[in-house]
Amino acid sequence: MSDCGCHHEAKNSRERRVLWIALGLNAAMAVIGGIAGWIAQSTGLLADALDMLSDATAYTIGLIAIGRTARFKANAAWLSGSILLVLGIGVLVEVGRRVMYGAEPLSSWMIGTALLSLAVNVSVLRMLAPLKSGEVHLRATWLFTRADVVANLGVILAGVLVLWLDSPYPDFVIGALIGLYVIKEAVEILGDARRAQREAKA
Repeated sequence: MSDCGCHHEAKNSRERRVLWIALGLNAAMAVIGGIAGWIAQSTGLLADALDMLSDATAYTIGLIAIGRTARFKANAAWLSGSILLVLGIGVLVEVGRRVMYGAEPLSSWMIGTALLSLAVNVSVLRMLAPLKSGEVHLRATWLFTRADVVANLGVILAGVLVLWLDSPYPDFVIGALIGLYVIKEAVEILGDARRAQREAKA
């Protein structure tokens, strides 16, 4: 019996459905987290929101890449990693600005928003689990979401410490750590993408 390509089409359909759901959830949480971070004067929440926005971008690129060539997928993963790297550096710059000029983060907003983001990201991570061993552009989306879960936990911890110590510095520290973690994930994705690009050329 010849291969009609039906399995491949079905696989692409499942991937699209998962990525569309992940895209919608992350875009919504990026907006919610960004507004909450601004209101709460929290670098941790703002960093988390930027991370969610980068995820939404990665899912969009993943959707575009489905069914394309291996080289296109490798380039899509490289673009995702580059965007994440820029956002990570931007977070560190914002943390530095707030340390210099001061801020009074609101712990209740930090904890509440981060808990909501954590629930969303754990759900998305479970949906993306089958894709983590897939092609390079799909692995990138799973890595993005894994970074989000770590960031959410960090913001919750920062909120608790801000409340307990009555100091903004836990928020600054967590914001900086999230920025550094985002940069680490970006480097990992870029390395994966470079390997895929070499394989595609070969």
